[in-house]
Amino acid sequence: MWIDTHCHLDAAEFGDDRPDVAARALRKGVSWIVIPAVDIHNFDTVRTLANSQPNCTYALGIHPMYVPQSDVADLAALRTLIPEALQDPRFVAIGEIGLDFFLPALCVEPMRQKQEHFYSEQLKIARDFDLPVLLHVRHSQDLILKYLRRITVRGGIAHAFNGSLQQAQIFIDLGFKLGLGGAMTYTRALQIRRLAATLPLEALVLETDAPDLAPSWLHPGRNSPEQIPAIGAILAELRAMTPADVARATSDNAAAALPRLPALR
Repeated sequence: MWIDTHCHLDAAEFGDDRPDVAARALRKGVSWIVIPAVDIHNFDTVRTLANSQPNCTYALGIHPMYVPQSDVADLAALRTLIPEALQDPRFVAIGEIGLDFFLPALCVEPMRQKQEHFYSEQLKIARDFDLPVLLHVRHSQDLILKYLRRITVRGGIAHAFNGSLQQAQIFIDLGFKLGLGGAMTYTRALQIRRLAATLPLEALVLETDAPDLAPSWLHPGRNSPEQIPAIGAILAELRAMTPADVARATSDNAAAALPRLPALR
């Protein structure tokens, strides 16, 4: 069994192909796909999609790249929606939330402040409902960690992790798993491959971030959750393990990071 802990199956790139994409992944052994929301306008979409496919779950949150077009009232709306979402066994986390200081438009004031406000308020929602979070940490690991020290949540996943060994260890110490995906398949990605080979296995989960972050053999094509076993095979190679052992370990790690997943097995 494999788990794709981060896949935007609702993205326009998938179009009417979504059911086939999920089915192909299931045939490849991808038992669960986690679909994170990106803003309040796609909450219903990810919920409906997750409940229409046998191997899909979802998270609700406001992505930092969607903060510019979001209103602070959306945070209150998210909080209001959580009690109802908790009645849905397909709902597993708050996400995708976090900070992005890669795109220039997101780095200027007051947009940095707005990002930080949305991030901290969503951490509080996760804390108050005892839910894990799916974290977007692009060029923002240290500030992400600063808020995690202030606002204690039950852990979750640092999606598409590409930080330092020291930052990785702090995330682990705070109860987080680290998401590895297509970037790990490129031989030039020395830092990520080094982390994949040396970090504790119990800290690692697999993801695609589909349709983005395609592995080397698909670049620049559309990524898909059916690629998880092949991505996992790269992790197995880097760690001198069998793919079956990697599948078992990373799936157990995903279930630990997202405690609502095991009930769906």
